[in-house]
Amino acid sequence: MVHRHVKREDPEVSSAVAPAYTQRLDLEPIPKFEMPEHGARPEAAYRLIHDELLLDGSSRLNLATFVTTWMEPEADRLMAEAFDKNMIDKDEYPQTAEIERRCVNMVAHLFHAPEAGDAVGASTVGSSEAVMLAGLAMKWRWRQRREAAGLPTDRPNLILGSNVQVVWEKFCRYWDVEARYVPVKKGRYVITPEEAIERIDERTIGVVAILGTTYTGEFEPIEAIHDAVVASNAETGFDVPVHIDAASGGFVAPFLHPDLAWDFRLPTVKSINVSGHKYGLVYPGIGFVVWRDQEDLPEDLIFHVNYLGGDMPTFTLNFSRPGNQIVGQYYNFLRLGYDGYRRVMGALRDLAVTTAKQVAELGPFEVVSDGSAIPVFAFSMKPDMPFTVFDVSERLRIDGWQVPAYTMPDDANDVAVLRVVVREGFSLDLADALIEALAKAVDHLTKNPPRAPAVTQGFSHT
Repeated sequence: MVHRHVKREDPEVSSAVAPAYTQRLDLEPIPKFEMPEHGARPEAAYRLIHDELLLDGSSRLNLATFVTTWMEPEADRLMAEAFDKNMIDKDEYPQTAEIERRCVNMVAHLFHAPEAGDAVGASTVGSSEAVMLAGLAMKWRWRQRREAAGLPTDRPNLILGSNVQVVWEKFCRYWDVEARYVPVKKGRYVITPEEAIERIDERTIGVVAILGTTYTGEFEPIEAIHDAVVASNAETGFDVPVHIDAASGGFVAPFLHPDLAWDFRLPTVKSINVSGHKYGLVYPGIGFVVWRDQEDLPEDLIFHVNYLGGDMPTFTLNFSRPGNQIVGQYYNFLRLGYDGYRRVMGALRDLAVTTAKQVAELGPFEVVSDGSAIPVFAFSMKPDMPFTVFDVSERLRIDGWQVPAYTMPDDANDVAVLRVVVREGFSLDLADALIEALAKAVDHLTKNPPRAPAVTQGFSHT
């Protein structure tokens, strides 16, 4: 009998020459809610997930989000090199901890914090965490004052506009604080000083004012609100502080509106939060919270942890978190400097204002905010049009554009708008393409009016 030598097939070679989409992951069902029995080659797993993510919209055409969707390749590389560093391990990664300290100080200096040693503040995973920390500090300081005076510490309240981001509602619910909302109204989508101080009493832990609302991008009259709170405190003997939610505007106002008094130049402003992953120009998620002085951050809220070799003071809601975002923020601070941020924000503001004017010239739309505060503009539909902003938003999605349509807060929710956030990476060519897509949508909807009004959609504050 003749024995033939059968050559075994090398699986590596077989995989290399096989067609790209005829591997096991392409031809067999993949379990969606439990781990598969067997693994797969790295390139096959990558290709499967990569292709599935194609079903997401393009982040560059997403005009709904405030968060950064483009950074320079050098920043991408630095952040990739720091993926494996845990921010909480300050003894093991002392230079990353030092970079965080530098960034907190740079932010505090930008907001005119009093210069006396290290700034009082922390980096966070975003303004949501920063808001929680600032709110806790306000509540604790109020409670300490009440306890020292022998007064009850139940039923604290916080004054804020109905236009706040949902995280403030979460803070009030999670930490048992009554939210006293100042309403907006049609044609005025920010709060007024008069209505804010009307709601203050002895149980008020603070007043929140917004530098760049998520609904329209407008600045609230912060200096006027501050001065009204100061006058109220003088009259009542209360010590109500002001917190500034600068999530969207904190990295815009210092460069485009340097003379605007909104920060620690106002003495009753005790804390400020800002998002680095918005106009700080860093991928999500990174934020900061800073206080005017050490006395504004109660010591009871700071934990001293003996972890991995040394005393580590910490005031965050999270423990482990990646260090690469703080590295990306530091890169931008060094790479751009004050003048670089001023130029970037100026270019984005000019593009927003120009695009808003072009939207108004299309005919069916009325501009609600023009992008002159921060590079964000909103526009509504003129009366008696045969279609709504929700119809326009739906038609824009056909061309790949994600432009949110939503109703305004309570007492103005009969007004529906579209909002455009102009970010780094949104060019003049893309703006022209957006205007063309809007004109195309208007033309189609005019010729083919919807039979019934589109369903009102919710609003994401991202």
